[in-house]
Amino acid sequence: MVAILSLMVVMGFMMLGEWVSTRSRAYVPSVFITALLFLVGFWTIVPKNIVPAASFGTAFIQITQAVLLVHMGTLMDLKLLLKQWRAVVIALSGVVGTVVLTMGIGRLLFDWHAIVASVPPLTGGLVAAFLMTAGLKAQHITALVAFPVAMFVMHSMLGYPLTAWMLKRESRRLLQVRHVDVTVATADSATSATVQTTAQLPVCPLPTVPAKVKSVQPQLRHWQLPAAYDTSAFMLFKVAAVTGLAEWTAQLAHGTVNQYIICLVFGVIAHQLGFLEDAVLEKAGVFHWLMYGLLAYIFANLNIVKISMLSGILIPIVTLIVLGVLGMWIASSLLARPLGFSREMAFASALTALFGFPADYIVTHEVTEIMGSTAEEKQYLLDQMLPKMLVGGFATVSVASVIIASIFLKIL
Repeated sequence: MVAILSLMVVMGFMMLGEWVSTRSRAYVPSVFITALLFLVGFWTIVPKNIVPAASFGTAFIQITQAVLLVHMGTLMDLKLLLKQWRAVVIALSGVVGTVVLTMGIGRLLFDWHAIVASVPPLTGGLVAAFLMTAGLKAQHITALVAFPVAMFVMHSMLGYPLTAWMLKRESRRLLQVRHVDVTVATADSATSATVQTTAQLPVCPLPTVPAKVKSVQPQLRHWQLPAAYDTSAFMLFKVAAVTGLAEWTAQLAHGTVNQYIICLVFGVIAHQLGFLEDAVLEKAGVFHWLMYGLLAYIFANLNIVKISMLSGILIPIVTLIVLGVLGMWIASSLLARPLGFSREMAFASALTALFGFPADYIVTHEVTEIMGSTAEEKQYLLDQMLPKMLVGGFATVSVASVIIASIFLKIL
């Protein structure tokens, strides 16, 4: 009974977040509302262990995140992914801008140790927050433990809506460009057809087209089974095989490359080779369950945040957030035009440092669902924005955050 009630509450928080996002047309992202509900719930009547009680524990997460990243690889084209080096440069420049402004101006306003403990979550979201928390506890600097956790909670309240707003502006721009291209292509085709018709002299009756048209059946790839055997279990087996190979490769690399980046790359390669289907976990029917579980596990970490923690350090945290986001905007804006990005897309890519995966995927997907009026438009927006957001998030949260947190722990 406890497990079922826990699952009901967790999914209820997810549901309310999605409803608010739909009602607000993605101006208020679902992850922001869900995080707020978990935070208030932990402050009031929700048990601290509700997420593991709902079956989303450590063992579940050890599988989920790696498997989801392999799935993300099946949503991207390899050539498209390799082109995203510009998103990496912009995202990392945003991190530099954040560090420069917060460490420069912030040092004039607040205590040095408070700044050092607070800044890393601005450059790496949850990963940096927990690296700093664990490091501070290991060094027995318990007075500063509240700063990285509070920073993660507070900057999410600004980061999610701001990112959604930037992506909506970018979506409008992309759709305008697409509509212009379609209109020009249609006009050119009509002109070409008219010229070709008038040039045919004398006019002769056109030959009759047979009514029966032979349909072309797609050929099966050499490792793809017939539809009767291509079951959900077979799809999950293939995903598990690719994930296992990716993690084995990461172990051989001894941490030189983050294991989750390798999972993403292996997913892309397996998809390009035809071994994994498009959106494989969605076809297997488990994607949403895994995604909800991962989000719940992330939000469960809010159970250590107390009201007294936030009220006592609110002013320095909010000030550093404003400085950090301003640094991101300045740095990304300077590089946007030289690297072929709009300012909105560049800023959104830099903002992924605040939260990373899976929030960057969810916010992007919610915006495309709202802004696209047809399936073709939604897919077009995803193709244009999702690779930039995912790659930017990996560069900051998976790589830069680990480096920055380790450096900052040494300079405390």
